[in-house]
Amino acid sequence: MSAAPRRRTAILISGRGSNMAAVLDAAVAADYPAQIVLVLSNRPGAVGLERAASAGVATLVIDHKGYKDRAGFDAALDAALEAAGVELVVLAGFMRLLTPQFTLKWLGRMINIHPSLLPSFKGVHVHEQALAAGVRFSGCTVHFVTADMDAGPIIGQAVVPAVPGEGPDDLAARTLAAEHRLYPAAVALVAAGRARLDGGRTVYDGDAWTAVTLT
Repeated sequence: MSAAPRRRTAILISGRGSNMAAVLDAAVAADYPAQIVLVLSNRPGAVGLERAASAGVATLVIDHKGYKDRAGFDAALDAALEAAGVELVVLAGFMRLLTPQFTLKWLGRMINIHPSLLPSFKGVHVHEQALAAGVRFSGCTVHFVTADMDAGPIIGQAVVPAVPGEGPDDLAARTLAAEHRLYPAAVALVAAGRARLDGGRTVYDGDAWTAVTLT
């Protein structure tokens, strides 16, 4: 029996793309269910583009500054994804708010990673928020993207203890290490169809959820 086709996947970045690199490294395995066919950035100078090119992945820049509004940029983004035959979109430090029209089209086929245990601490300055709240545990979350920022159904989470006396940079560094373990696992589940969006919730095949529940 032939292996199932790998799902054509694009990774969207705005900067260094460390989570992109973690997914690229995982995708080298022949049995990884996602094939990374495109890395796209809205910023021409994004360092992650060099890393992707060195891995032999096609890269593309669509500079958001060249568009008068979000709708125009999102239309160009959508056209590029369609031209590449993309089936799954992975946001990895992509610092753009996407329009409701775009998120609706890609609903269930676009995921994001956020450096907190959602629904707590949405938006930016997440680690400062967590430490100011005095939490004992923080972490990261992979979720399906919806029109509401950092609010889509959760796919997986990793827990990171908040160490007394540490600063935001320390917590950020330890959280990033957890992200690099969680995101490739979550991308694999979604690409394989073992975690999917159904009726506004994430459903899993069997105990697949254990692969994206990290402590």
